[in-house]
Amino acid sequence: MTDHEPRTSGLAHWLGFLVSGGTAFVTDAGVLKLLLWLTPMSPLVCRLFSIATAMVVGWQMQRRFTFGLKTPGTIREFLQFASVAWTSSAVNYGLFAGLLMVLPGRPVFLSMFLSSGLAMVVSYLGYRLYVFRGGRR
Repeated sequence: MTDHEPRTSGLAHWLGFLVSGGTAFVTDAGVLKLLLWLTPMSPLVCRLFSIATAMVVGWQMQRRFTFGLKTPGTIREFLQFASVAWTSSAVNYGLFAGLLMVLPGRPVFLSMFLSSGLAMVVSYLGYRLYVFRGGRR
């Protein structure tokens, strides 16, 4: 693997994906909590800033720890990453809402778990096949 070819298998790859995603989630939650505490902004406005911050953190971590890239990222790459992240979020929320409507007696966290699992697959495939696809950039 060279600096320009992404790592796409192995334990380091999969652990990198989980740690990067987890760190982005903690960043999102931390920035949201901080903004709610420090500012008079509504949670909906604060969340826009926390998601944006988490996306930048996630992009840098995914490219370095999941895909093992050592070259600098580009604006184009970040925009591709953000498009996958937003698509994954839409899939997550849409499935979550759909499950709650279609199966109202099911536990909320079961719906969250199922929708998040599918969103994780969507985001991984988007990152691997679209954002960090190696020499085809």
